[in-house]
Amino acid sequence: MKAMISEKYGKVPLKLADMPVPTVGENDVLAEIHAASINPVDFKIRDGKVRMLTKYHMPLILGNDFSGVIKHVGSRVKRFKVGDEIYGRAAKGRIGTFAEYIAIDESAIALKPQNLSFVEAASIPLVGLTSYQALHDILQVTAGQKVFIPAGAGGVGTFAIQLAKAMNAYVATTTSEAGYKLVKSLGADQIIDYKTEQFDEILHNYDVVFDTIGGETLEKAFKIVKSGGQIVSIAGLPNARFGKEYGSGFLKTNLFRIATHKITKLEKQNNVKYTFLFMKPSGEQLKIITELIESEKIIPVIDREYPFEEAQKAMEYSESGRAKGKIILRIK
Repeated sequence: MKAMISEKYGKVPLKLADMPVPTVGENDVLAEIHAASINPVDFKIRDGKVRMLTKYHMPLILGNDFSGVIKHVGSRVKRFKVGDEIYGRAAKGRIGTFAEYIAIDESAIALKPQNLSFVEAASIPLVGLTSYQALHDILQVTAGQKVFIPAGAGGVGTFAIQLAKAMNAYVATTTSEAGYKLVKSLGADQIIDYKTEQFDEILHNYDVVFDTIGGETLEKAFKIVKSGGQIVSIAGLPNARFGKEYGSGFLKTNLFRIATHKITKLEKQNNVKYTFLFMKPSGEQLKIITELIESEKIIPVIDREYPFEEAQKAMEYSESGRAKGKIILRIK
């Protein structure tokens, strides 16, 4: 099969190569991939920035989420059949959606929303599951709560705003003037132009923050959350609490503790809980997301589509940080 591979860690251009079709385990389906999504985690994996959490062997087929059609099912697969149109997020140790085929455990997939094309469906799994696990599982957002989601025009932001509004929360976000109309159309209640305004000088007494940027944005978020509130980040660093829960071992957990010393200090000073989220694949949660999409409470937001052969251009555009919504590779 054709696949886009990374031959070594670092900013090395993706290479189109012939790779073996994946072996299908007894709980797997073999999916013919029609479209795949580009996500920031793809270039983080390529650059070796997640090696502390997950190690990969080179050459590596990149890509984390997809949509496609089942071509074969393992002997113990019960919920799916050949011909089903599906979408999903591959397990961290079995990524590889920048390819014509992927073998994936049936627990990580769901039937594709009937009202979405393959391109639209491919935009959903990673950002959808990330947002759901942040807002529903960890933050447990309830109606009327004030939620801050920075970078509202980004891939995760565009989904998270819609999900938070579906949960009847009040949502504030940041974007540039170019992204104002988009985030407004998604339901954002308060929009801050990050180029001319400082969100920590405007927002106060927020219940929770879903951080997608990390760094200074994450640190400033502690100023706007009320005592007893929470911050979840997918862009900050893992802390010792995460290390223990993830089973990272004593050495790595201690390194996480040292690296997040400043964040831990901010937690204590502000009485705000910080959680690092490393999203988990879940077909069951995708089914919930499918219901939200089919009832039109959430719509996909796509910035650009690229043909499979231009995967490197798609990665470069993703790294530019200019995308409003998702970037998609059309594979079939």
